[in-house]
Order: sequence, then C-alpha cells, then structure tokens
Amino acid sequence: MASVSYQIANLLEKMTSSDKDFRFMATNDLMSELQKDSIKLDDDSERRVVKMLLRLLEDKNGEVQNLAVKCLGPLVNKVKEYQVETIVDSLCSNMISEKEQLRDISSIGLKTVISELPLTSSSLASNVCRRITGKLSNAIEKQEDVSVQLEALDILADLLSRFGSLLIPFHQQILHALLPQLSSPRQAVRKRTIVALSHLVMSCNQMLYTTLIDFLLEQLSKNSSTSTTRTYIQCIASLCRQAGHRFGEHIERVMNLLVKYSQEEDDELREYCLQACEAFVHRCPKEITPHIHLIVKLCLKYITYDPNYNYDDDNGMMDDEAMETEEDDDDDNDEYSDDDDMSWKVRRAAAKCLEAVIATRHELLAEFYKTVSPALIARFKEREENVKSDIFHAYVALLKQTRPTAVNMDPDSMEQEEGPLYLLQAQIPAIVKAVQPQMKEKSIKTRQDSFALLKELTVVLPGALTNHIASLLPGIQYSLGDKNSSSNMKIDTLAFLNCLLTTHTPETFHGFMNVLVPPIITAVGDSFYKITGEALLVLQQLVKVIRPLEPRSSFDFTPFVNDLYQCTVVRLKAADIDQEVKERAISCMGQILCNLGDHLQAELPTCLPIFLDRLRNEITRLTTVKALTKVAASPLHIDLSPIILDAVPVLGSFLRKNQRALKLATLTLLDTFVKNYGSALNITLLNAVIVELPPLLSEADLHIAQLTLLLLTSIARLQPQALSFVANAILPETLNLAKSPLLQGAALSSMLEFFQALVAANLPGLGYRDLLQLLMAPITVNSSSPTVSATPTLHKQAFHSLAKCVAALTVTWKPEAIMVVEQFLGDVNGQRSDSQHIFALLVIGEIGRHIDLSGIQHLKQVILNSFSHPSEEVKSAASYALGSIALGNLQEFLPFVLQEIDAQPKRQYLLLHSLKEVISCQSTSLAGVQQLQPFVPAIWQQLFRHCECAEEGTRNVVAECLGKLTLIDPENLLRRLQESLNSPSALMRTTVVTAVKFTISDQPQAIDPLLRQCIGQFLSTLQDPDLNVRRVALVAFNSAAHNKPSLVRDLLDTVLPHLYSETQVRKELIREVEMGPFKHRVDDGLDIRKAAFECMYTLLDACLERLDVFEFLNHLEHGLKDHYDIKMLTYLMVARLAQLCPTAVLQRLERLVEPLRNTCTMKVNPNSVKQEFEKQDELKRSALRAVVALLTIQDADKNPNLTEFVTLIKSTPELQNVFETIQKDSSVSSQDSNQMDLS
Repeated sequence: MASVSYQIANLLEKMTSSDKDFRFMATNDLMSELQKDSIKLDDDSERRVVKMLLRLLEDKNGEVQNLAVKCLGPLVNKVKEYQVETIVDSLCSNMISEKEQLRDISSIGLKTVISELPLTSSSLASNVCRRITGKLSNAIEKQEDVSVQLEALDILADLLSRFGSLLIPFHQQILHALLPQLSSPRQAVRKRTIVALSHLVMSCNQMLYTTLIDFLLEQLSKNSSTSTTRTYIQCIASLCRQAGHRFGEHIERVMNLLVKYSQEEDDELREYCLQACEAFVHRCPKEITPHIHLIVKLCLKYITYDPNYNYDDDNGMMDDEAMETEEDDDDDNDEYSDDDDMSWKVRRAAAKCLEAVIATRHELLAEFYKTVSPALIARFKEREENVKSDIFHAYVALLKQTRPTAVNMDPDSMEQEEGPLYLLQAQIPAIVKAVQPQMKEKSIKTRQDSFALLKELTVVLPGALTNHIASLLPGIQYSLGDKNSSSNMKIDTLAFLNCLLTTHTPETFHGFMNVLVPPIITAVGDSFYKITGEALLVLQQLVKVIRPLEPRSSFDFTPFVNDLYQCTVVRLKAADIDQEVKERAISCMGQILCNLGDHLQAELPTCLPIFLDRLRNEITRLTTVKALTKVAASPLHIDLSPIILDAVPVLGSFLRKNQRALKLATLTLLDTFVKNYGSALNITLLNAVIVELPPLLSEADLHIAQLTLLLLTSIARLQPQALSFVANAILPETLNLAKSPLLQGAALSSMLEFFQALVAANLPGLGYRDLLQLLMAPITVNSSSPTVSATPTLHKQAFHSLAKCVAALTVTWKPEAIMVVEQFLGDVNGQRSDSQHIFALLVIGEIGRHIDLSGIQHLKQVILNSFSHPSEEVKSAASYALGSIALGNLQEFLPFVLQEIDAQPKRQYLLLHSLKEVISCQSTSLAGVQQLQPFVPAIWQQLFRHCECAEEGTRNVVAECLGKLTLIDPENLLRRLQESLNSPSALMRTTVVTAVKFTISDQPQAIDPLLRQCIGQFLSTLQDPDLNVRRVALVAFNSAAHNKPSLVRDLLDTVLPHLYSETQVRKELIREVEMGPFKHRVDDGLDIRKAAFECMYTLLDACLERLDVFEFLNHLEHGLKDHYDIKMLTYLMVARLAQLCPTAVLQRLERLVEPLRNTCTMKVNPNSVKQEFEKQDELKRSALRAVVALLTIQDADKNPNLTEFVTLIKSTPELQNVFETIQKDSSVSSQDSNQMDLS
C-alpha cells in the first residue's frame, strides 16, 4: 500500500508541472496504474487523485484533458462512493460552465462515468443517478444554450438506458422536462429527446406510459404544424421499436392518424408514417393484423412514387445501350437526386416496410406472390441505388419465406395452383428479364444485390433458371471480367455461380462451356486468396457438370481437360498459399482425377505424389483423405499405383490419432482401396492396417466401429488370408462389442455382414463351429449350472445381438441349420438356466426368419410351453421367437398364431406381440406386403375381437397391429376404422384412435391422401365424453403434427380450442385417496393435460405460422403454475418461444417471469424425502434455463421485472452458481451449432 501511495504521490506531483509533456506522461502512467486489478488506494490518495483529475479537465492542453477524462472510467471502480459523487457533482457543475471546451470535456466525463458504473452495486448507481438526474432535467428544461441541452439529453438517454429502473422516482420529472423539447425549434434537440423518451418507456410504469402516448396522440390530432407532426410520428415509431410489447393497445388510434397523414403532400411526413408502420409490423404483430392489407396497399402505392422522373424511356433500353450510357449515369443521377427531391426516401421507407410485412406474415405468402411480387419486380429498375437495394432485399425476404423447410414442406405445394412455389415458378421469366439489366450496372452494390436475389431463387426453386442461362451469362462475365469490380463483387458472383451449378442439371450448361470455363480459370489464378478459394469451389462443381459420371453424358469435354488440370495443379503445388486455398485445391484436384482421370494418364505420376505429400502434412491430411476417397471410388478406375503402397501405412497411422473426423474418413478410404485396388495390396501392407483396428471396435463410438467392421468385411471377402494372423486380437473386441447394450442399427448390420464374410472365408480355426462356440460362450459362461436358474447379467440387447450373429452364421451354412435349431430346441426343453433358455429361443426365432422351420416336429409346442415359464424375459423371448419363425413360412405358422390367440385367453398379450412382429416385418417391403395380403381379413377379424379388452397393454398392441395393417390396404381398412368411431364402447374408440396414430409416419405413404380427407373425423374425438378417448386423440394429433404437419395444418382452427381446453386443471377430476393415516391427492386429469402441453410443444416447430402466439401464451401461462411434469415442459416451451417469437414473448414478459420467480424462490419442506429435493432442484434448473433464454431476447434486459428477478438470482449463491453454469453452457452450445461438423 505504501509503495502504491508513494508512486501515486510522485505522479500527482508531476501532473502539476508547467511542462505539458510531464503532465501528459504522468496522467498516462496513472491511467496504466488504475487499469491494474491489484491497485488499492488509501483515502488520502483517493481524494488527491480525484481532485487532480478534475483539475486536469481544465488543463490548457487538449491531449492532457482527453487522458484525464479516460482516467475517470477505471477510477470509478477504484474509489469509494462519496468520491464518485464528488466527481459527478463537479462534472455536472462544469456542464453549465461558460467555457465551451470545459462543457464538452465534462459531458464526455459524465458519459464515461455512467458507462463504468457497476450494475451490481445498485446503491452507488442509485446515488449517482439521484445526484445527476435532477440537474440534467433542469439543464434540459431551463437551459437556453442548445449545446448544453444536447449534451444533457445525451447523458440522460445513457442513464435511462443503463439504470432506467433506478430512476423510477424521477420518471415524472424527466417526462415533464422532455415533452416540451419535442416542439423545440432545433431538430437535433427533438431527435435526442425522442431517444431519451424511447429509453424511458422501457422502465416507466403503465400510468406514465399512457400519459406519454395520450400526449403524443393529442398533439397529433391537433396537427398544429407539419414539422411537429413529423416529430410526434417519429417519436411514436421510436417508442414502438423500444417497447412494442406495451404499444399494442394503442395501435388502433395511431393507425387512423397515420393513414390520414400519409395522404398529405409532404414527403418527409410520408416517410415517417411508413417507418412507423414498419415498427408496428415488427413489434406489434397481433394488434397490427387487421391493418396489414392497408399497410401493403400504402407501400405498393408509395414504392412507385417518383414524381420527378419518367421511367417509360427506360423500358426499351437494351443491355448494350445500358453499357454505352454508363458514363453518363453520374450526370443523370445528379439531375434527379438533387436536394429538393425527397421522394426517394418515401420509396425506400415503402420498400423497408414491405420487407417487414413479408418477413413476419408467412400466412399471406401466396397472396404476396399475386400482389407484392409483381410490384417489386417492376421496381427493380429504380434509379436510386439505395432504394433499389432495399427493393432487392424485400424480394429476397419474400424468397426466404418461400424456402421449403422441414416445417412447411408439403409434397403437393408445387402442384397447388395457388401455392407460393407454383406462383413463383410462373414469375421466373419476369424476374430474369428485370434482373438481367441490373447485372450489368456500373454500381457494384446493385450487382451484388442482383446475384444475392438470383442465388436465393436457385435455393428456393432448384432448376428455376434452366431456360435462362443465356440471359444471365453476360452479367456473370461482366462481373468476373470487369477490372473495376471489387473483390467482394467477384466472390459474390462466384458464390452464385456455384449455387447455380449445384441446383441445375449438367445438360443445362453444356451449350455454354466455352463462355463459362475461361473466367473461372482466370479467377483460380487471381492474386487474392479469397477469390481463388471461391473459384476452386466453382471449378470443382464445374468438373462434375462437364463430365457427370452418373448418368453418362454425350457432351465432348476433352477440349477443357488440360486447362482445368493445369490451373488447379499450379495451386496444388504451391506451398506458400492460404490454408483454405490449399484445401480447396486438393479437393478440386481430387474431383478432376475422379471425373477426368482417364484423360490425364500422363499427368498421374506427377500429380499423385503431391497428394502423398499433402497426406503426410498434419494440416492438409483430412482434406487429402477425402479427395483420395473420391479418386479411389471413381468408376474410371484411376491408376493409383504410384502412391498406394506408400499411402496405406500412412493411413494406418491415422487410425491411432485422436481426431474422429480423420478416423472416419481414413476407414472409408481404406475400405475403398480394398474393394477397388485389392490386387495392389499385399498381406504385409494390410496387416499394418489391421493391427490398428481392434481399439476401434468399441461401443464408445459406434459409427467408427461400423466403418471398421465394413473394412474387415471387405478384407474377409477379398483378402481373407490377411485376417488369419490377427483374428485373436480382432474377435475378442468384436465379441465385446456384440455384448454392448448400445449395439443396434447400422453397426449391428455391419457386424452380421462381417461374421458372414468371415465364415465364408473358411479360415483355419475360424470355421462355422469355431465361431458358433465363440458367440455362445458369453451365454454358457453366464450360466453357472444347468439346473439352477441364473439371472442374466448380460444386457437384454446383448442376447438379441448375439442371437442375430449366430443366425447370420447359420443362414450362410444351411446344411447345419436344422441341426443347430434342434440343438437349441434341446436347450429350451431341458432344464437350462434362464439366460440359455432366452438365448435359445431368440436364436431359433432369428434363424426361422430366414429359413423355413416348419419341418421340425414339436417346434410350435416347445415354444408355446415357454409362454408358461415363470420368467417374464423368457415369455417375451418366446413371443418374439414365434413371430419370427412365422416369417419363414406364413402359410404354416400365421393361421396357427391366430388360432392360438382365440384358444389361449391367458396368453393373448404374448401371442398378439408375436402377431405384431409378423405384421411389422412384412409391412416394410412390397414383397412382404404381397405375402401378407391373403391373411389380412383373418388378422383384422381376430384383432377386432380384442379391441375392447380391459387391459390397456393388450389394447395398445392391438391398435399398433391395426394401424400397421391399415397401411397394407388403406382404401378398405381405413374406412372400417372410421366406422368404428361410432361404437358406443369407449374402449373401442380408444383403440381405433390409437390405431390411426400408427398409420402416420414421417415418410410419404399411400395412405396420406386418404388420411388427409378423414383425419378431421378421427380428431373430432377430442370432444369425446370419455377422458381416455380424448387423451389418445391428443396423442394421435401430436404424432400427426410431429411426423406429417400437412395433415393437420388446415384443421388447427377447429382443433386448437379443444386442445387448449384440455390444458385447464379440472377440480372435478381431483380426488383424495386415504393411504393409512395419510390423505393423498390424485389428479385424474394430469395425463390428459400433459398430452395437451406436449401437443403445444410440437406445434411450435410444426405449425408456428398458423398459431395465434398470444392465445398460445395465455394457456402456456397456466402450465407454468401446474404440476411438476407440466412445469418442466412449459419451461422448455418458454425457451423455444424466446427463440422463435421474441417480440410476442417480450410483450408478455411480466406474466412469464412471475411463475418462474415463484419456482426459483420456493422452499421444500425440511422433512421431505430426498426425491422431493431433487425434483425441486431440477425444476429450478429448468426455470433458470428459461430465464437465460428470455435474456437472449433483444431489450429483455430492460424489462424491470426481469432485471429485478436476475438481480435476485445473482444475490442468491445457490441460484447464481446454477445460473452462471447454464449461461456458460448455452453460449458454448450456440457456438458449436454455428460450426460445421467436420465428420
């Protein structure tokens, strides 16, 4: 402390020097000291530093003054509160000084202090605000000097922005000071007053807000002068932008006035009216809805408003003329862009307002294509560059809204004559005709906008420009060849060209190759690395277009081969170029060799070693592996002999690297080498790779394990002798993987293929019996004694995986199959352990899927006997086995299953599962459906007998079978389901509605058109008197909304009221149950409410554009106060809504924050069980996640309720820790989502 005080004293002494350089250096050194976190000042040093810096603000030297002001920032956080107050008082006094320079520097000082005041210390901020606010209000109200007024307004706006909620006691006084300034003779004062008022409305109370709005509307109604009317409209627009969530209720009154003023002959007034409309569209989406058509009409009127110019002369102007007259453009623009002509501002405001309407009104898209689209296309000829740019942006917004997404993708949208895509398709010629001349404008901005529009068009409607390439090429050539084109212009042109090549068929371009290729080759040779990188991407795509490998083309590509190769090889060889260019040159050359390699035989010995060199380089190895994979997989069978022997050991070493993407790419390349270049690979070479594979056969990464198994399968089929040496290392790892509970899907299929290839290789010690013994070992080891029933320690999935492996071996070794099945039947019959019993049944089932086992005596009876086993796992395995063997011979086994369902009432559930297995498997393929077809009537009849079973589990299996069966013959069976909706039995209706759920999948099905016609009838059960029927109807609706939103989108108006009604807590469904001395509340309505909220969550992603978000929020608010499960779901919905509809959420923030706060501050009874504490912790964590999501909404942090809640969180240690962790996680995940997945 002493040394710091001495050092500071020394600096302060130098600051009094008469030499300005001494003063400057000392102040600079003080600045450095104050910025250190470790510095601690004693009271005397604090006082002296503050006094000296305030004195230096009046220094004669400007540089010293500036440094002194900068020191105030860090000083605020290093001195005690009363010293900060001294600084603030002094700066406020200086602000009304006679000296202009002192006033200026003091106002900068005040702004610096305000920006550095800590948000966490509310007492300091509060004291400072209290001291400044009154003085600022007086300065604004009474000061005659405009410059002081302007600075005071600026500082007040800063204060309100950062500490609006601390200034609540002064809000009335501030408003009183600000309102008269709206009619100040100085425009600058008015503008800054508007800014200050905009910050004020973020934190003021409702009464003050209403006072302000009433004042503005009253003044607008008076219309005492056009100048102030403009200001009031600007102010209203600004208030709406800042606090649109509070503005909605006033829209009706404001719009009437705006429409009136927009008709007046005042261009600025019209511009401000349109800007206000734009703000309303963005910030008050619900309240502005009735006025949208009127706003669009106004915009369409004013987007063509150009009284000083006649466009008729332009219509005949052709491209060449446009080029010739470019030199005169400046003169023309000067003539019509003089200071008197303000009409361009009106047109620009109209274009921006239209863009806002387009971007927020997806439901009017088809209508926009009829009204707005032609009007915008007609205005592409706009003469003012900035206005034209906004018109292009508006059209791009229209195209972006039309983009087919997972949510709005509808297979019929292109066929619908009124659909947006259909309407856009019809307007393509007009768009191209209007954009074509703009592509050759001198203005780079206009050309960039043209390419951005065309690029978006190709994304929305691939193939749209097929017939217009000839019209677009001159513009492309011009931007790539023009010496005055900026680098960005060339990059944008190349990006469009790349998009064009990827979204159109190769034949589209074959007639234009002579024109397309030269400028791209020139761009590859450009000196600027970004242009080169973009050009290489285009060139790579161009190679695929010039010579598509599938299907083959008759186009003569040979004249271009050498030029494409030469320009790329220069970049490939260069060592001193940008990393991105290196990688793209590698990828591009890989594509050239893949598609044109048979015409580059002479170059291969020179080119391929460069790939080998890049393979050994850590930075370029991944890109090189991917490029070589393309070359190795080429149907042209490129000769890789110059590098393959050297490349394989390098690739083997990559399998040890801790880089997932590299491992995945390397395994794919090695597999391709083995398949296509097996003869070039000797056993020694392959062993170097195989020795690296065992660690990769792990459940830790099933994708890597799958590719490893595919490589091993290829080796087993094509070079089996290479496996005989290392089978001891690979098989144990493969068996460990087979025992994994995670093994399924593609990885399991790869394992089955590997075992089949291995047994077919017939290697010594790896024959059928050897492998069978290895696969059965985990089961036999698991069973301690043949007579004692042992509980399986292997996971249930491991039994299934191992059984599939045994079946895969057996099916390839058919002579042994029947004998093996009989051997396993012996295990079933004998008194074996449960694990052996289960495994034997599963193996029989898996073999029976592929081989007809009807010739084995007693098979049916042995399996049926297992249905009576005490173990549930054995029963389940027997059910699965019976269904599986039925697949091997439907004629024999399916009637037997149906007969047993009737004959064995106690085993119905298990037998129905067997039937489900048959239906599920057969319905996946066309051949399976045809085989099952003759049995459908009998199965249907049998199932319908059990639709009213009292057991819910049985009914669910019946429903799934009925649903899957309906997919086989939808025309007849769907109608029969419909008829059953009228059944008096609630159980029957429940089963039928559940069955419909199983007819809906995310893939296109033959049933879809029929479902579209009748889904409404099934969903009418949402009004069913029975609670369970309504619940399953909600589940079916959820399934439809999730998998096929187009089925329910048009029914939402009917369905939503019933859905929302199910979110209410119904007291009549709550009952009390006595459990000994305790009374326990049971809510029979909980499940249906949960189902309703799950539907709401699904609709957010599936049909958002069809929802009234405010109505949605009304019901969401009920859920925030409901049961634990529902709260958890609604917190997720709040977070999702904050992302999808931030404006609407901002309007309801107060009502959302309150229940979240209640959850976070709720205390659990100390006597509660551990689970209660855990549930409450999880609830708090979920609520805090919702708070973090709400804070991402723009301006949410200015809401007093939310800021107060966040302050509470930060002042509660347990909440603060969780809150900070969630904030950190959410920022990491948002960064991750923005990065490309390298795998």
